[in-house]
Amino acid sequence: MSNSQDMVFTLYGDYVRHRGGEAWTGSLIELLGLFGLSGQAVRSTLSRMSRKGWLNGRKSGRHSFYSLTPQCIELLEEGARRIYQPRTDPWDGRWHLVTYSIPEFKRSLRRRLRKRLLWLGYGALHQGTWISPRDLRSEVEQTTGSLAIHPYVEFFIAEHRGFSSDKEIVARCWDLSGLNDYYADFVARYTPSYQQHLARLEAGNGLMPEECFVQRFMLVHEYRSSPYVDPNLPLELLPDDWLGDRATRLFQHYHDLLSEGAETFVDTVLAKAPHEETRWEK
Repeated sequence: MSNSQDMVFTLYGDYVRHRGGEAWTGSLIELLGLFGLSGQAVRSTLSRMSRKGWLNGRKSGRHSFYSLTPQCIELLEEGARRIYQPRTDPWDGRWHLVTYSIPEFKRSLRRRLRKRLLWLGYGALHQGTWISPRDLRSEVEQTTGSLAIHPYVEFFIAEHRGFSSDKEIVARCWDLSGLNDYYADFVARYTPSYQQHLARLEAGNGLMPEECFVQRFMLVHEYRSSPYVDPNLPLELLPDDWLGDRATRLFQHYHDLLSEGAETFVDTVLAKAPHEETRWEK
């Protein structure tokens, strides 16, 4: 499994975010310990994420608690929308272009803009020219405003009248082949366990809450990386053998199947947090 910080993001994004956004360190250690993280590794990760501005740490007596910062809440909510509410509107045939020419002395801002454009689903048509079939102008304006680079960025809406087909342009701007391979692997690995767990439930042989949590955590932890690199292109621009929709359906059905047990287990572990010590206690 990937690094400990990603695992903390998954735990907070899928569970803690919906339960007030704060958790006791002891509960986090117990939950993440199921995936091989030691108590020291969890504490170090939480401390590091606090220094980076993703979490706020506080003490209550001898006990430590970590809550989400506004920056982290925004990131997790945007990620959740991409995972659970991907856009499905049809394409209107127009391309939305972002062009930029950022001076070399601002190259760090240029890197941050590129990273954000990738996150939004843009593809690089040429150096300094990025395209998307989606109208994402408000998101781009927010980004350029936060980076203070408005004078170096332009936004256009265009129709393609060139010599390549739209799908050829897509193939040049996005690695859909590699992404489709990822989806094929995801479907191949998770379909057998989904069918096995579904059969157990239908036979009245329920799943233990801890088992549901572990499996759902792994499912979400792995799947959530795909919307971060999937440009969420309209159906009209996807290859005929596209497996993204099949992977999404599998994820949604499996997630729903495991949710009741997983939520119950997390509630039980989080309930072990010590009672708050009041200010007048000695």
